Amino acid sequence: MSPKIEQFKDLARQAQKDLFDQSHPIGRLSLVQCAMLGGGTVVTISLAGSLFFSISPTAADHKVLLYLLFTIAPFAIVSPLLGPLIDRSRGARRFMVVASAVGQVVLCPLMATHIHSLLLFPLAFLVLVCQKLYLVTKGALVPEMAALTAPDEHGEQAGYAPINARLTLLGTLAGFVASVPAVILYKLGGSPAVLVFATIVFVGAAVAGARLPVPTGRTGDRLWTDEATRVREYGQAGEARAREQDLLRLQPMANPEVMLGLTAMCIVRGLTGFMTFMLAFGLRRMKGVGLWWYGLVLAGSGIGAIVGLMLVGRLRKRMTEQQLLLSSLWLIAATAAGCAVWGTLLAQVVLAFMVGLCGAVAQPSFDAMTQRFIPLSAQGRAFARFGMRQQLVWVVGSLIPVIVAFTLPQGDATMAVLAALGGLSYVSGRRAAHAPRMVRGIGDIRDVRDLGDVGEAGR
Repeated sequence: MSPKIEQFKDLARQAQKDLFDQSHPIGRLSLVQCAMLGGGTVVTISLAGSLFFSISPTAADHKVLLYLLFTIAPFAIVSPLLGPLIDRSRGARRFMVVASAVGQVVLCPLMATHIHSLLLFPLAFLVLVCQKLYLVTKGALVPEMAALTAPDEHGEQAGYAPINARLTLLGTLAGFVASVPAVILYKLGGSPAVLVFATIVFVGAAVAGARLPVPTGRTGDRLWTDEATRVREYGQAGEARAREQDLLRLQPMANPEVMLGLTAMCIVRGLTGFMTFMLAFGLRRMKGVGLWWYGLVLAGSGIGAIVGLMLVGRLRKRMTEQQLLLSSLWLIAATAAGCAVWGTLLAQVVLAFMVGLCGAVAQPSFDAMTQRFIPLSAQGRAFARFGMRQQLVWVVGSLIPVIVAFTLPQGDATMAVLAALGGLSYVSGRRAAHAPRMVRGIGDIRDVRDLGDVGEAGR
């Protein structure tokens, strides 16, 4: 465990360095991440009594269905309506971050006033829209902030996957930190007091968002003419319109790596939703299972996620993002198969740990692929559409154990089969996509390969 602890310390140390060094763009984005995700956690705690703890076992199914639909709906607004606005201009992403924070500054006091009325639900929905808008915008901001940040003492440019992992870790820790005063306020003053606290947090997020830099000069021209972030242009220069149509069909730049990676990531997300509700309903149907087993499963998933974030940076030095995605699917398949044979409650804790770990490794890896292979001027729309698809598959995976009553070993075996099929599909798809292509305007034949981060692509 000693090397793993040292790796986690390194990740936490670098994340802390990012957060407290506000002279660099990555540091400013880290502060925004902490404020936005910490505020989101506070809002969730304020709604816990009315939205989550009120679900009874006898009426859970239809409430779970409504909850799942509720999680998809914000993407239905962000993807087609707000996604294109993120890419409209160089300063649009900073504006969207500030707008999402200011929107929650306005909505949280209104929720506190109408906490016991039906108006709470549309207000909570708008808060979710603001949160999804920030998450989509953050994904598109990472390449900008990385390009504007100077190389480290070794002369290396920050990699996308490690940056995504550090931002996720900071957001997770910020949620834990913000939950302590939020829980205290909930006990003392109820949901309205917690929502007032959330308002203060989002004011800080708006101020932090306004401090994000906007790419200007040669750096901005280089980024927004897609010279540093695009990986390949297929066909002749006159086919720009066709490539834009490909993006609108969720096929940006007709790049197979992005689409295959999206499929693999969707499978990981769907398996996560499947496991979450399979365990929730499976443990509830078992007699004599105490509430502490739920706690163990949640703790296993959370610890696995932290370990996964800890490993991303080190693994990325030895493996490509594509290999990390594939390894996540194989690990889930092997673990689920073993747990199906093991068949104990402790096996479910192990499975939750491994799924949390694999999800934490896969998501930053896919985000890095998106940030590298898709032109910067199209990443807002791409992240919005990709987020919508991932959330939709998560909901589909979650619905299966709600409709079908699996035993725990049966659910584990189903997960193993789905993950294995996903891994095989990803391998075969990448092999088919790696045929050499003639690249016009470059003058040579190259495979569709990972060209590295912004600095390497620029070279």
